[in-house]
Amino acid sequence: MNYTEFLQNFLYNRPLVIDFEEKMSTFIQGFIVCFGLIVSIGAQNAFLLKQGILKQHVFWIALVCFLGDVFLMTIGVLGLGTLISELPILSLIISLLGAIFLLAYGSRSFISIFKSGDYLVASGENAKSLKKALMVTFAITFLNPHVYIDTIVIVGSIGGKLDFDGKMLFLAGALVCSFLWFFGVGYGAGLLSPYFAKRRTWQILDAITGLIMYFIAFSLLIYAYRLIQQIF
Repeated sequence: MNYTEFLQNFLYNRPLVIDFEEKMSTFIQGFIVCFGLIVSIGAQNAFLLKQGILKQHVFWIALVCFLGDVFLMTIGVLGLGTLISELPILSLIISLLGAIFLLAYGSRSFISIFKSGDYLVASGENAKSLKKALMVTFAITFLNPHVYIDTIVIVGSIGGKLDFDGKMLFLAGALVCSFLWFFGVGYGAGLLSPYFAKRRTWQILDAITGLIMYFIAFSLLIYAYRLIQQIF
C-alpha cells in the first residue's frame, strides 16, 4: 500500500471513522460523568480547597485524592459497581453511613466558624504536618462512604455495562477528569489566598461547606428511604 492509498483508507474508511468516534464518545462520557460527580464540594474538595488556599502540601493531597479515584473507579468499572447496584441492602448501608459521615463533617465545619485563631498563620512545620495532612486525606477518601457511592457505585455501574475496551476508555476519561480537577483545584485555590487573609472569609467558607455537607447528607437519606421502600 502506497502513501496515497494509506491516506484514502485513513480518511474515507468509514468503519475506522465510526470506531474512532465511538471511542472518543466513550472517553468523553467517562469524563463528563466524573465531572458531574466531582465538581460538587464534598469533604475531599473542601479539604483540598482549604489546603490549596493555605498552600500547604497541595501536591501530595491532590495526588492521594487522585490515586484514590484510580483505585476505586477501577474496581468499580471492572465489576464491583454493578454488583453493589444490584444489592439494594448494600447500597442502603453505604448511603446511611455516607449521610452520617457528611453530617459529622458538616457539623465540624459549623463548629470551626466559632473557633478562634488565624487560619493563615505561616507554617514552617516539618514532615509531621505533612503526615497529619495525609492522614486526614486518607480518612476523607477511604473512610467516607459518599466517595464510594460516587466512584464505585455510580461511575462503576455506568462504565461496567460496556465491553472491556469500552470500560478502559470510559475509565480513562473519568481519571483524566479526576486528575485535572484535583490538581487544578489544589493549585488554583492558591490564587485565592489574598482574599482569605481575613477570618470572616474563612467563616463564610466554613458555613457554605457545612450547608453543602448537610444538603448532600439529606439527599442520601432520601435515597436511603426509597431503598427501604424498595427492599421492604
